[in-house]
This record gives sequence, C-alpha cells and structure tokens, in this order.
Amino acid sequence: MADITRNHRPQVWLSIPPGEITGLPEGLDYVYWDGEPDFPADPALAEFYVVPYMRSAQDVGRPLPDMARLRVVQTLSAGVDNVLPYLPQLPSGVRLCNARGVHEASTAELTLTLVLASLRGIPRFVRGQDAEQWHGGFYPALADKTVLVIGYGSIGAAIEDRLTPFECDVVRVARTARSTPRGEVHALSEVRELLPAADVVILSTPLTEATRGMVGADFLSRMKDGALLVNVARGAVVDTKALLAEAESGRLLAALDVTDPEPLPPGHPLWHARGVLISPHVGGSTSAFLPRAKRLIRAQLGRFATGEELENVVATT
Repeated sequence: MADITRNHRPQVWLSIPPGEITGLPEGLDYVYWDGEPDFPADPALAEFYVVPYMRSAQDVGRPLPDMARLRVVQTLSAGVDNVLPYLPQLPSGVRLCNARGVHEASTAELTLTLVLASLRGIPRFVRGQDAEQWHGGFYPALADKTVLVIGYGSIGAAIEDRLTPFECDVVRVARTARSTPRGEVHALSEVRELLPAADVVILSTPLTEATRGMVGADFLSRMKDGALLVNVARGAVVDTKALLAEAESGRLLAALDVTDPEPLPPGHPLWHARGVLISPHVGGSTSAFLPRAKRLIRAQLGRFATGEELENVVATT
C-alpha cells in the first residue's frame, strides 16, 4: 500500500495537470511536469512518475536517475522503448506500466485509413486534384485480400475489429502461438512462411531487440509483388534502406506512420519514394487520447493509493 500518513504524502509526477483529472485519490502530493527544462519538485521525492507523452527518450529520462524513492513508472504510450534504457538506473522493485487501453481505437483507425488510402489510390487523387487531373480507372480493393497482422496484442486485435467488415482474411502473428476465439495466432517464427501469401502486412509489434530491424531485405523479398507494408509500430522495426530499394523499384507499396529516422528530415528520399504514404506518427494523437489517458491515470493511482495490484505492468526492476 502507498504510505499515506500525516507525515508522508507520496509524491506523484503527472504529465497532465492534476486539476484536469477528476477523481484523483486524496492523500497524494501531485506535481505537474511535461518535460520542461525545470523540474517542479525534487525528483528524489517522486514515487509515481507519469511519463510525458510524445517526448524524446532524453526528455522523459532526465529525472529518472535521481528518483531514489520511485516505485511506479507509468507511460502514456503503448510502447515503453523510450524508458527501458533507464531501468538499470532505477531502485529495485520499480514497476513499469504501459498505456494498454489508451491507444487501441485511434491507432486502429489510422491503420485502416492508411490501408484504404494506399490501396484505393487516395494520394494520387489528392495530387490530381491539386493539378486538376482526373485519374480514373480500376484500383485494388481491400475486399478479398489476405492481411497479415504482425503484433497481435490489444492494438492488433483492435485493428482486426476494424478490418472484419471489409471482407478480408486476417492472419494473426504474435511473439508466441496461441488460440483465440477468432482463430489461430501464429508465432513470430512462422512469419517467413506466411509472408508470400499476404497482400497487406501490418506491423503493430513493440520495438524490442527481437523486432528491431526485423523487416529487412530478406523479409521484404518474401512479400508478393504489389503487396502493401503498413507500419504503425516503431520506425526501427523496418530497415529503411531495404524498404527504399523495394519501393523505388515499384515492387512494394508502403504506408508509414513511423519512420527511421524520426521525424523524417527534409531531403530524405523516403519523402518522395514511389508508392509510399507517410503520416507523422499520429496513430495515438487524437481526441480520444486525453479521456482515455486520464481514466488510466485515475485508475492506476487509485490502485497505488490502496495497495491494489497495478494493471499493465510490463517490467519490474
């Protein structure tokens, strides 16, 4: 249980102003910090740290080495790769929690948007409208396609929810094989055999040592001609040089919400690569974010204050 006594109020660092989150438990000392140069309080007193959202690893990690009393790190992102490098510097027993339940709807919406826009030629139509050109003809449909979802966690399942009405065949892949009410989930080790049959390959896997650079020349060479690669995971899951070679040849299409490097600098060849659609890492940055983030923070702090088990624990130091 959190040590809530008259003489000790556990300090909580919030990256959303506490006055904007209704129902926060009493008995905790709330301070607001969203990555600004100056700290709002002594980091050594912090026991619960809600990591600023969409900030660099350097920004979010700056107070961590001084947080000697820290007990919980709560991210507001589904991935925790920006925090993992700091774990060895933290006190023993710190629990790292991710934002499962916050980003599924928004990320799945954008994934479906990228798939449909790429297949149906929307970028070409937009450029045609700017140039007053009519690009009629036949375009690929999502219906009847085989869609391979690599990273079948909560976001992968939400993506399937939105794909189902479009009459396509979804093939699921996760780190390990398992069964679900919807059907089989293949192990990541089976991807090489599954790729040749996929018309669309969606990446929604966490960035780990196992997935970093996973989509390289060999992976891409196994995708069928004309297939679409959609990345809503992390840019470093894909070898950018290998993807550029396939895109510039016209063999593969790509729709990317994340890139490596990121943000993509001016002049980078990926900006103008043939058949590549880029969105600026906005999978979770929608009007749905704040209500869900506040709900998660309120629930997690309620558990922390009463000594209940936290949800979404992905690592413990």
